[in-house]
Amino acid sequence: MYKISLITGDGIGPELSESAVSILNRINEKFDLKFEIIKLSAGDKALAETGKALPDETLDAIKQSDACLKAPVGESAADVIVVLRRMLDLYANIRPAKSYPHMPALRDGIDMVIVRENTEDLYTGKEFSLGNSAVALRIISEDASQRIAKYAFETATQRNSMKKVTCVHKSNVMRITDGLFAKACTEVSKNYPNIAFEEMYVDACAMNLIRQPEKFDVIVTTNLFGDILSDESSQVVGGLGMAPAANIGDDFALFEPVHGAAFDIAGKNIANPSSFLLSIKMMLDWLGNKHNDSKCIEVGQKLESTIFDLVKSGVKTKDIGGEMSTSEFTKHITDNI
Repeated sequence: MYKISLITGDGIGPELSESAVSILNRINEKFDLKFEIIKLSAGDKALAETGKALPDETLDAIKQSDACLKAPVGESAADVIVVLRRMLDLYANIRPAKSYPHMPALRDGIDMVIVRENTEDLYTGKEFSLGNSAVALRIISEDASQRIAKYAFETATQRNSMKKVTCVHKSNVMRITDGLFAKACTEVSKNYPNIAFEEMYVDACAMNLIRQPEKFDVIVTTNLFGDILSDESSQVVGGLGMAPAANIGDDFALFEPVHGAAFDIAGKNIANPSSFLLSIKMMLDWLGNKHNDSKCIEVGQKLESTIFDLVKSGVKTKDIGGEMSTSEFTKHITDNI
């Protein structure tokens, strides 16, 4: 039995959470794999009701679970996900970008992963005013850079791909901070002689994600650059609706869709749940590897292939030009998994 904490979120979050619960309940029914789901509140609604975007009881329940699923939250997102990343030391942000059929990808054959350092850089929030100016501190450490580089190379060894890691930085301008990051990645690369290694400036990477996205395999980069590039890579493969993400530490992990709370379509039952459901697939992979549970990995593969087959058949939700509601789309998956 795996205990899964579920932050139900804001906007379309509760609708996507119901899709997630439906999938996990279906797995409970059909496979020799059991989940206990604990629904939790965090985000704008929690802030309005309790005065905290991340209530203490929510945090305690997350810590006591085996993994966490987080639906999108609203304006208070930084007070939820950024705090959880730092507090639980979820140092690796993993964002796959894969082209799916009948989605507006730039081209077929795109299959990359962005491995983003998740705990430092400008996102530590160390900002202050100085007269008429504002200053932000960019913190890059050798330990964190080596740790994320190792994670990227380990990811490359496990993928059925070209076995290449691209280190993305801007050391020609930020010679000390990005210079340290680039040096750390280069040092780690020496321990993986079977993995091709290259470096690329972030502006060139942003261009090449449009020009030659199929040339990338694993990208490793710093927090801010990774945040920007992963949204770009998601759009390259057809939009955020198919973009899952994982926040992974040594002992715990949190999984979420890349997109936001989409308040403009909240409550209409038209949102594409695929990004959140693919996040469940990433959770199943992580649980399977952590607990040596091949059943988790097998079910994760079944879930992804079911979503792939549904999208391949041309079925879409109304928010992306299709005819199906969120619940109808989810039912198709639960009926076929």
